[in-house]
Amino acid sequence: MNFLFAWRYFKAKKTTNAINIIAWISILAIIIGTASLILVLSVFNGFEDLVKSLYSSFYPDIRVSPATGKQITLSQEQLNKIRSVKGVMNISLVAEEKALLQNGEFQSIIYLKGVDDQYTKVTGVSKHIVKGNFRTGDADFPLLVLGAGIENAVAVQSDRSLAPLVVYLPKKSGVDLSNPLNSISADTINTSGTFLIQQDFDNKYAITNLEFLKRMLGLGADQYGAAELILNQDADPDEVKENLAMVLGNHYLVQTRYEQNQSLYSVMRAEKWVIYAILSLILVVAAFNMIGALTMLVLEKQQDISVLHALGGSRSFIQKIFLSEGVLLAVIGGCSGMLVAVILAVLQVNFKLIPLQGGTFLIDYFPVKLSLSDFLLVGITVLVIAVLASWLPARKAARQEFSLRSE
Repeated sequence: MNFLFAWRYFKAKKTTNAINIIAWISILAIIIGTASLILVLSVFNGFEDLVKSLYSSFYPDIRVSPATGKQITLSQEQLNKIRSVKGVMNISLVAEEKALLQNGEFQSIIYLKGVDDQYTKVTGVSKHIVKGNFRTGDADFPLLVLGAGIENAVAVQSDRSLAPLVVYLPKKSGVDLSNPLNSISADTINTSGTFLIQQDFDNKYAITNLEFLKRMLGLGADQYGAAELILNQDADPDEVKENLAMVLGNHYLVQTRYEQNQSLYSVMRAEKWVIYAILSLILVVAAFNMIGALTMLVLEKQQDISVLHALGGSRSFIQKIFLSEGVLLAVIGGCSGMLVAVILAVLQVNFKLIPLQGGTFLIDYFPVKLSLSDFLLVGITVLVIAVLASWLPARKAARQEFSLRSE
């Protein structure tokens, strides 16, 4: 019943036209605020999915690394136990060390990553080759797959390999103070291709053969830097992590993909909430307009309020009418804003209306991904702000003195 009265008050012609104008201004502000919130959150969703897909191309589902130090020892028996854990599809053994890569007068500090022949089945790096091929060679004739940034830094064409590069690595034995050069391993290596994923990887990593890297570092047969695992699609990473931790013990650090990039995901989530809080201020501005519109409506409907009271309407019922009026404005504005957001998002996905400037990213338009949770969050936000904004005028309407006589 109170919503029926609210709807009639909304449609009815007012003696003061300013009431209608302020009401529609508040609805327009809610439309803009709602659409802005959903669109910006959807763009964040799009970028988040894009970044996660890029990072998932390099980082595995599960990574087993040493709890302390740089190397782990994994016997064949332990590897078989890892493979037998439910949810594990495949395993790749890797090692990684900081190195100096030199091409004549050009040089670059890199992270040299040695991988086995199962690496392409565990990660998606091979799907991001932009030049040459993903070939790491063998222990006797190693090949190097460069990140795009490293390729530029050492001034080579990785798919041509006209002259071998020189790679310098520290030996596991440590520094020989009497002759520091004895502490460094050096060897030549040819290039086979270039990958382009994301600057964090492109400017940092070069990938080669695992046995070659182990020989240069002086690692034993069962010594590795880490084990990288890919899981079955229906596997729960947290459950697999717990089972692996039970199998391997406390000397191994088992991390899911989220834990390997926890700082990145935390920053992305924090940025999204900060933007949500800032854009919610648009709805707060709309709330002030709503307070003004409802306050003037209360003054406009003083006679009606007295009639309702005379007919038995309680103060609580009258308060609910004006609260419902605020909710009605919020529903009209919120639903319209959501509709506008959906239309603009669909147009952006299909026609790329807003491009990304600079041409340095992998895509040339703002990605958009609509999420039901964002619609629920924004809808609840609009309703809460509307109820709070309506409370003061509604309470004023309920507490005023009722009289059918006019002076």
